[in-house]
Amino acid sequence: MLIGLQNVTFEFGARAIVTDATWHIQPGERIGLIGYNGTGKSTLLKLLVGQYTPSKGTVEKGRDTTIGYLHQDLLSFDTSETITEVALGAFERVRALEKEIEQLGIELEANPEDNDILIKYTDALHEIDVLDGYNIQHKAEEVLHGLGFTTADLARPYKEFSGGWRMRVLLAKMILQAPDVLLLDEPTNHLDLPSIEWLEKYLLHYKGSVVIVSHDKFFLNKMVNKIVEVYQQQLNFYTGDYEYYEVEKVQRVEIQQRAFENQQDYIRQQEKFIERFKAKASKAAAAQSIQKRLDKLDVIEDVQIERPNIRINFAVDKSPGKVLVDLKGVSKSYPKQVILENAFAEIERGDKIALIGANGKGKSTLLRIVAGMEEYEGERVWGHNVDESFYAQHQLESLNLNNTILQEVQECGTKKTDLELRALLGCFLFGGDEVDKRIKVLSGGEKARVALTKTIISKANFLMLDEPTNHLDMVTVELLADALTKYDGSIILVSHDRYFISKTANKIWEIVDEKIVEFKGNYAEWIEWKERMAKQKATNPEPTKTTPNKAPAAEKKSEPVTNTEVKTNPNGPIDKELQKQIQKLQKALSQLEHNIETLNKEKTEIELQMADPSIYSDPTKFQTIEKSYHDKNALIRSMNKEYEMAFNDLANLESKQ
Repeated sequence: MLIGLQNVTFEFGARAIVTDATWHIQPGERIGLIGYNGTGKSTLLKLLVGQYTPSKGTVEKGRDTTIGYLHQDLLSFDTSETITEVALGAFERVRALEKEIEQLGIELEANPEDNDILIKYTDALHEIDVLDGYNIQHKAEEVLHGLGFTTADLARPYKEFSGGWRMRVLLAKMILQAPDVLLLDEPTNHLDLPSIEWLEKYLLHYKGSVVIVSHDKFFLNKMVNKIVEVYQQQLNFYTGDYEYYEVEKVQRVEIQQRAFENQQDYIRQQEKFIERFKAKASKAAAAQSIQKRLDKLDVIEDVQIERPNIRINFAVDKSPGKVLVDLKGVSKSYPKQVILENAFAEIERGDKIALIGANGKGKSTLLRIVAGMEEYEGERVWGHNVDESFYAQHQLESLNLNNTILQEVQECGTKKTDLELRALLGCFLFGGDEVDKRIKVLSGGEKARVALTKTIISKANFLMLDEPTNHLDMVTVELLADALTKYDGSIILVSHDRYFISKTANKIWEIVDEKIVEFKGNYAEWIEWKERMAKQKATNPEPTKTTPNKAPAAEKKSEPVTNTEVKTNPNGPIDKELQKQIQKLQKALSQLEHNIETLNKEKTEIELQMADPSIYSDPTKFQTIEKSYHDKNALIRSMNKEYEMAFNDLANLESKQ
């Protein structure tokens, strides 16, 4: 066992979070910690790391167990250091050894015959080699790149970044520390889809144990092999991913319900016997015996549903024309970035579009252009009878701070009764007396959920949604996805929740080379197409060109469409100069691959020499080999960067074919 709870009870005031809970985290486990919002998932993580103390029971931890804990409170950290320096803070021992080696090297130069200094020096070199200390810069850069940072970002001060990007830096540092147990509280909240996919691949090969709190079903299904559910102050364990949990949970509830009903029938029969015969002398002893058995009976609890089975329903007042929005030659740029350049796209009646891509590519900007809330060049034509509603978390200033939650949704002009409005608010985690809270006392997340409720009851036929699932638990995400699937209107949304996208979207938009590329199909089909194109590119560096706006007949449903023109050479269908550049880069890449392979073999040979104890008896020889090792490492890193640049150049050239 690495860490765990033993018969732990913990309360906030009069409210119990867990009662007599036992949970042991074993090496190699990948655990999804789930439960409705407010059941205490984050509290359990704080108990495990010692931020809270249980009222009963103990928190157990292995003597040498190291823990990494990612949570929102980390955002209070601030520094002027670059993000690379912050990430390198994960290697405290290596950084200390580097300073020690530098100092010992100076001392050794002054006293080359001092055997004690030489031993300390070689011991320090050996330890830093065991810790793979010569590669920490490369490791830090690799993880930061994986989490979405550009090469230029690596030298920028940490304090220049927003909260979401700061959280990525701290996640990078935690990953690099490689603790025995990683506790991750909603790690995907601050990540875009490419970064989530990178994190999945990284954690799948992570040697330590991982505990994840997340409302992302896709992420949990890929990441975990065990589910721990917080339910009615108890911890329930399921050996499998989230899909397994969903099936097993239903079966357990059904079994418990049948057992409860059978036991209740038995109790009623026995009580009838007791009531009938307790006054008769001949049967009194038997009645008393039965009563004693009932008193000792281990009573099965009724299956209580913590949430009512409510459905969110959208209503549409009027039907729009065929085309809701037509973007013609739209361009948008910022001082240091071009988002769109002469882009074209249409949103038609019935479209449910998911805007997908990495952070910083302009998804939210494009959504605001569609909504008419962002300045741009070009033309945006609004369709006939379009009744729109826009939702974004930062657009909460329209809420009346003096209203209660119920009053705020009453003012939407809906004909829903207060009972219906209360039921809808319950779906968004406002139950009972909470609907009487004033808007001004709500947190940012709570205000966002009120705004989302108002969007839903607006009866608009066109919804524009920017990250609507943030601050929602999985049950509410499911309810919202079901409602949008049945919604008769049109939608365009930005979300990093792949389950939500897969349930709602029938088209995918992606911003590629400042153009809007449209894919007619759902998320799973889009992923399949992307994988197929990647394989085709790997095996055939010269992809077959297709006419714009028309996919090949066999792929008509699942090929992307863009209104951009194909660039052709005026002298013929093939740009010969471009072909020459591509062939030249391909040869250069091949040579670089050969050189890197050769260097790695030479490095391995040097490592074998350094493993020979006799080498340390000759300081001059050892220093020569050590220098050769460092030089070889530096050359490999340099050549890897050269390879990466050449690969990117090749990809850019091939995209122009």
